[in-house]
Amino acid sequence: MNLDAIDMRILTEIQEDASLTNVELAARVGLSASPCLARVRTLEDAGVIIRRVALLDPVMLGANVSVFIQVTLEKQTEALLEVFEAAMARFPEVMECYLMTGDSDYLLRVVVRDTVALQHFIVDRLSKTRGVANIRSSFALKQVKYKTALPLEDLTSTRTRK
Repeated sequence: MNLDAIDMRILTEIQEDASLTNVELAARVGLSASPCLARVRTLEDAGVIIRRVALLDPVMLGANVSVFIQVTLEKQTEALLEVFEAAMARFPEVMECYLMTGDSDYLLRVVVRDTVALQHFIVDRLSKTRGVANIRSSFALKQVKYKTALPLEDLTSTRTRK
């Protein structure tokens, strides 16, 4: 999909504040409401905008422990990968799950209230998932940087160079 400067401004504004009304968004990007809404709908239909969410403070809600877990499977067959990925999709503690290259097969980011909840997750859920051979956990001591907005300016400049 070819995105022009107005599309990029729309995406930048939505990434910063998804709660903007269409009228507010239109004013920020220099369009009237109707063409702005049409562009947003086109971006949604094309899959550029996947969904809009509210970001919550996990610590304020009692999710005090953030853990990165490396998981190695017994073997990397398509069937085991599908089973593992389906299980991770069902576990609400799993915030992110990536199929990796390197020493482990998957990297998970898990958020739980405390170490007891982490133990429950690892012992009762993760280790019982079919195909799991090895689990290595690392606790995050401090969140230094967290963002959800993509670096649109960097991505755009790379795209236009091709």
